[in-house]
Amino acid sequence: MLLQMNSITKSYGSVTANSGVHFTLRKGEIHALVGENGAGKTTLMRILYGMESPTSGEIKLEGKTVSFASPTDAIQNKIGMVHQHFMLFPSFTIAENIVIGREPSKAIGFNRKAAAAEAERLGKQYGMPVDPWQKIGECSLGVQQRVEILKVLHQGAEIIILDEPTGVLTPLEVKELLVAIKALARQGKSFILISHKLQEVMEVADRITVLRDGKVTGTVDAADTDAEHLSRLMVGRDLIHITRNDTVPGEPVLEVSNVSIRGDKTKPLLDDVSLRVNEGEIVGIAGISGNGQSELLQAISGLMKLDGGAVKLRGTDVTGAPVQTIRDRGLAHIPEDRYQWGVAKDATVTENGLMGHAGKHQKYGILRGSSIRGMVAEWVHRFGIKTGSLATKAQYLSGGNLQKLIVARELAQNTPFLIAAEPTRGVDVGAMEIIHGELLKKREERGAILLVSSELTEILKLSDRILVMFEGRIVGELAANAATEEQISLLMAGGKAVG
Repeated sequence: MLLQMNSITKSYGSVTANSGVHFTLRKGEIHALVGENGAGKTTLMRILYGMESPTSGEIKLEGKTVSFASPTDAIQNKIGMVHQHFMLFPSFTIAENIVIGREPSKAIGFNRKAAAAEAERLGKQYGMPVDPWQKIGECSLGVQQRVEILKVLHQGAEIIILDEPTGVLTPLEVKELLVAIKALARQGKSFILISHKLQEVMEVADRITVLRDGKVTGTVDAADTDAEHLSRLMVGRDLIHITRNDTVPGEPVLEVSNVSIRGDKTKPLLDDVSLRVNEGEIVGIAGISGNGQSELLQAISGLMKLDGGAVKLRGTDVTGAPVQTIRDRGLAHIPEDRYQWGVAKDATVTENGLMGHAGKHQKYGILRGSSIRGMVAEWVHRFGIKTGSLATKAQYLSGGNLQKLIVARELAQNTPFLIAAEPTRGVDVGAMEIIHGELLKKREERGAILLVSSELTEILKLSDRILVMFEGRIVGELAANAATEEQISLLMAGGKAVG
């Protein structure tokens, strides 16, 4: 056995993140680690990577007991980790990012040509070609993911930990990544894959270990299980299959007319975009990241100035209006980047829940603490948000639990219009079930939702109509009940829909 983690327990005061966890890895194996948000997956891998110390338990590498005080120790023992949020320098080239920390030198300073040659060599050797001179800031997220993997390979990693590696990738990029992982495993590299996407896990993994509440509920061969069995191991029950009932759309709630944003590049960020979202309707927007979706949402919500066009909300022109004015008019917003736009990391769970709700919980200008705590506690229960207490700072919640808090907060605004950008990014199957159910409930209660998601299955499952964006323009509109992933993917790549 290449790696053994025996009886690993990790406690933070009264909270136990891992409890007697056993985990093993064979050479050339892809071993997936799955579980609900807060189940202890990332904590276990942070222990393996030297970012945390276990409260008890032992780690054996090729039969020898080891202890890592830092990631440097782990790297020296040929263990690398690609984190969920990329740790790359946008202003550096691909080659510079790959060799950082182990830079080739020459008589005076850094040898850029040697670095580029090494990046090119690694890419060819492992079937992940890159342009060594391209700057990271100009790369797609798929290329950035590839650079992260090449970086740990350059460090000599034989065991590679991937934390939610497909969370921000397009369907094509996901397929390319899974092919690359399988190829690397055939070359003898060993992978630990943290993921909540069970279909991808089933496609790529050899074995799967499931954690629930910090404990192992099962380790199975991928060939002997299916997604439904894994779901039951993860959440302790059968999932409810959500259905989308037919509704008749009502009056327009959002109207976007000929909106343009020039930006500072040769091509506009938004180019003559028009759309509408009606009462009782979910309109999905599909597109490869960087094709104008983010700018469109910021234009609608008042975060970005328009160079042309207009935005109406419930019949009122809100073009250029302050964010608060637009929200007061009836907009709630689940942002695509929970850390940048969704929370204050140093604020508590209660304080983050209060955002946008303060007016409902004050008397004579004084906030009513018990009322606020009761509101947030109800969300914690309904959405299964795992937190030590309501006084816990947001930065100590897992990404998925933070996402559930934001979704609960914005849905509770009960506004006529909701922007839902990547609403289930990083959440487990149980939480996804809850969030999808809440979005469909809002639709059936005549709410209007603009859904942006990198998950085509989510777009197809929830939407009534699907718009596809490419290079700042809407290049196609499809009825969700007749659309296919192939049609949407073709439009996302700039092609024309067929059939």
